[in-house]
Amino acid sequence: MAKIGFHFDNSYTSLPERFYSKTNPTPVSSPVLQLFNEGLAEQLGLKVDELKQETNIGILAGNTIPNGGMSIAQAYAGHQFGHFTMLGDGRAILLGEHVSPNGDKFDLQLKGAGITPYSRGGDGRATLGPMLREYIISESMHALGIPTSRSLAVVTTGEQVMRETVLPGAILTRVASSHIRFGTFQYAATFGEEGDVQKLADYTIKRHYPDLEKMDNPYLALLHEVVKRQGNLIAKWQLVGFIHGVMNTDNMTVSGETIDYGPCAFMDEYDPATVFSSIDRQGRYAYGNQPNIGGWNLARFAESLIPLIDEDNDRAVELAQEAISKFPEHFHNHWLKGMCAKLGIYNPEESDEELIKELLELMSQFEADFTNTFRALTFEDRKSLVMFGTEPFQLWENKWQERLKRQKESMSQSVDLMKDNNPAIIPRNHRVEEAINAAVMDDDYSKLFQLLNVLFKPYAHSSDQLEYASLPPKSERPQQTFCGT
Repeated sequence: MAKIGFHFDNSYTSLPERFYSKTNPTPVSSPVLQLFNEGLAEQLGLKVDELKQETNIGILAGNTIPNGGMSIAQAYAGHQFGHFTMLGDGRAILLGEHVSPNGDKFDLQLKGAGITPYSRGGDGRATLGPMLREYIISESMHALGIPTSRSLAVVTTGEQVMRETVLPGAILTRVASSHIRFGTFQYAATFGEEGDVQKLADYTIKRHYPDLEKMDNPYLALLHEVVKRQGNLIAKWQLVGFIHGVMNTDNMTVSGETIDYGPCAFMDEYDPATVFSSIDRQGRYAYGNQPNIGGWNLARFAESLIPLIDEDNDRAVELAQEAISKFPEHFHNHWLKGMCAKLGIYNPEESDEELIKELLELMSQFEADFTNTFRALTFEDRKSLVMFGTEPFQLWENKWQERLKRQKESMSQSVDLMKDNNPAIIPRNHRVEEAINAAVMDDDYSKLFQLLNVLFKPYAHSSDQLEYASLPPKSERPQQTFCGT
């Protein structure tokens, strides 16, 4: 095990035992390594050749616990589609907290590793398709520069899992700064004993925000920092058309990373009402509603911190509300700056928001593709735009060009800024499904490897990405995604 490079420092078990359960993964019969993220493994300080050896693949399947690992399932609660419930890792088991060579700490978690005390009647397993989806989307998000958990490996188990049909089982190794969720704090506040919220908050500050320890009110400062990170994160989602699909409070992390890629997808035509998740029948987590839900979730997180913020409950509520009220501003500032960058504007002005909204309204009116519209503007490929030649678009373009001429940066600098902020490609749902289906149904991973190869360099704007930017007819595009549980 020492040759592989694991170095564990399992600080989470310093919390009271009610925050977790010691749980071993359920061994699988015939683990086979299907995907392995060599770049991430090297970043973690792991020996790629050693970990890929057949004798060590069992670690990624849960058959072997590495020396120093702690093997626990975490307890948490959460609001799922607005309804509060007790939850916990029902099919995920934490192998341990690995410390990389530069001193950064990462949770290594096996998703689909078997039944835990929180499985709630489930089988604790995962099927291959959703694990491949999480690998593709999480690594694409990382390449796009969006804070995210990452994927180290996908292992097929050699066993079958029953969902609507019998499907091949798989386990994904997820890497995250931590798995401390808003729902972890809700769990401590609702089901814990006196002092548990403070212990969790102290642990969170030490792990993620150590500079706050010296603050006069570190718990209020923690709330402010989480609000800032969520504003930045959700703005980044909006800027690339990403739809999380299940923004429950148990799927939002205090570290500000995107986590839990279930029924997620990227928007094609611009429409704020876009929903892909098969279980989001009311559109609660639609693309355009994600900022509002972000603020709602933060309010639930803040409620758990009220006793720590001030001894006077009314004063604590007032301070918490003040912190939450800054979320729209944080989100808006990041969104506006990002949208301006997508249009080549270096220093946002007050009038720029109107220019942006006019473009988005045109895109909605003409059912224009979100990603390809900005790509066409970047490369002056106007003829590919569905609204090209129309009077409304011509009026808008004239305004845009006048705006660019007013800034001191040259037009070539504006184009460079646009290239850096408008991805050539995103993981289109039809391409993701095509690659997954080939792997699951035909054991053919060639399409998936080709897709990953182009997705890992979204701002390269290379010729081999062109075919992945095109869209099939609407009738051939998948309209729903599924969480896989």
